[in-house]
Amino acid sequence: MLELKSCPKSFTRDQDKAVSPEETVKKVKKILAEKCDGVLECTRKVDTGRLGIPVFISECGSAARAIMPTRKQMGKGASAIQAEASAVMELVERYSFFSFWNNPENFVPATYSEAEEMWPGQVIPIERILQSVGEEMDIAKARVILDLVRWMFCPVLNVSSGKTEYVPLDWFRILNEFNGSSAGNTSEESILQGACELVERHVCAVIDRERPELPVIDPATCGDEVLLRLCKCFADNGVRLILNDFSLGMPVPTVAATAWDPSTFPGMSEIVFTAGTSASPEKAAIRAVTEVAQLAGDFETGRVYEASGLPKFTEIEQTRWLSEGKTIALSDLPSVEDDDILTELKALASGLMDKGFTLYSVDITNPDLGVPANYSFVPGFQFRERTPYASLGLFTGRILSEKTSIDLAGEGLDIIADIYGEKAYFIPFFEGMLALRSGEADSAVGFFEKAEKLQPADEERALAAFYAAYSLSVQEKWPETVPFLDRAIELDDQAKEYFNLRGVAKFKSGSYEIAAEDFKAALALDSGSASDLANLGLCLKFMGRTDEAREYLATALDLDPALDYARAHLEKLEQN
Repeated sequence: MLELKSCPKSFTRDQDKAVSPEETVKKVKKILAEKCDGVLECTRKVDTGRLGIPVFISECGSAARAIMPTRKQMGKGASAIQAEASAVMELVERYSFFSFWNNPENFVPATYSEAEEMWPGQVIPIERILQSVGEEMDIAKARVILDLVRWMFCPVLNVSSGKTEYVPLDWFRILNEFNGSSAGNTSEESILQGACELVERHVCAVIDRERPELPVIDPATCGDEVLLRLCKCFADNGVRLILNDFSLGMPVPTVAATAWDPSTFPGMSEIVFTAGTSASPEKAAIRAVTEVAQLAGDFETGRVYEASGLPKFTEIEQTRWLSEGKTIALSDLPSVEDDDILTELKALASGLMDKGFTLYSVDITNPDLGVPANYSFVPGFQFRERTPYASLGLFTGRILSEKTSIDLAGEGLDIIADIYGEKAYFIPFFEGMLALRSGEADSAVGFFEKAEKLQPADEERALAAFYAAYSLSVQEKWPETVPFLDRAIELDDQAKEYFNLRGVAKFKSGSYEIAAEDFKAALALDSGSASDLANLGLCLKFMGRTDEAREYLATALDLDPALDYARAHLEKLEQN
């Protein structure tokens, strides 16, 4: 089991690490080359040099692409070697995470009650599971719901107590996805990084929903040599930069950075809104500012970044609230800074416990790599992409509808419906998902139509409308999908999948110009979507714009060589 040890820092210039970034890159690349062939294709610098803040990517090799949904990872840092180290370790983190989940030997399938029998007194309390969705419920009823699913249990470290608890890890994965995954030169470094990222996501989610007045950090108080240089990179290029205190009383500091270039926005750049959390205010600010550089494409390339922890602003006016708070010094932010990373980690875990939050971490180190990696979570922490209407019934119902045998899933949904009564607004949606799995797409449409009327908010209504459209698309009833998709996009215009499906529907009807606009809208939300690039290329082909079509199809295939339909059309264009 994971045991934490003293971990003195030996590198503290722009990030706090157990070893220098030069050592990290040399060591990890050597391991990848010798023991994990096909995981790393290459690393390369991708910034234009305008800002003078380096950005690297690590490209996945065939072995990594076989188990990971991403094809490349970005890395940031105040120096080129730190940015490269970040990109390499991002790959290690993701590869370790997905290979861990792909190995069934890491888990013991069990209901909650079965787990209690196997490990008496060592299973995570039901109260912590309810806390993870902010729900109060009779414990006996909660146990009935948990026993509807055989969860994937594994031993996890309670960082504050130092004890092992057995946890249904897939419950936390469905809540947090891969947020909380991390890699480092040591386990202590890895866990601290993952925990800080969880704090960052939590405070950002709370602030995004509540929009409180926030302190503005006086840039004149940012006296760290590296931070001063980074801020000067923005100022010298006419890029506006606002720094805010997002700490919200947490034991570690979070600094938010908002930046835009008035000379290139909106034509060739975007407003970037992001945040960074670390043990000290200076390192938190450095993380935030280098993250801006990672996302911004040097404010001159037309790069489109995909929003995650914080929303994307499209107008300067939307940033005004960030400038309205009182001005404070960077040193006013909290800190757990110490020469030993373990001391910082313990201070963070203890500070979270004082606020009623428990930090957990599981060792997900890939045995071939041997580079420390972890998956951490904090029950009760928020995550912006997660619905604010979370509940035990909602997410258990999702598991039932997606993974449990159809007969048992139906019975389980009935039990959840009985327990929740009128609050079980989510049941018709999952009945629709079961109908889809059963091949009854026509019945699914009716369930999703019913579900749409019951949902508590626009995003949830939009999702139900989208799935009604998807159910119609399965039946090749393309014209009938459009009203549902129009409604979904009107309710939530930040989901690229909605634009994608409507684009396909328009394409099927021969409306190539209209379809192209939807694929462009999807790409504005995710510029790296290979399918949307390919679909836009097909539209351009049928519109007679063959040179542009070739470019889009080729780019799509670079991102995803498995798009056979794109390759077939590109080959035909090349023959002409």
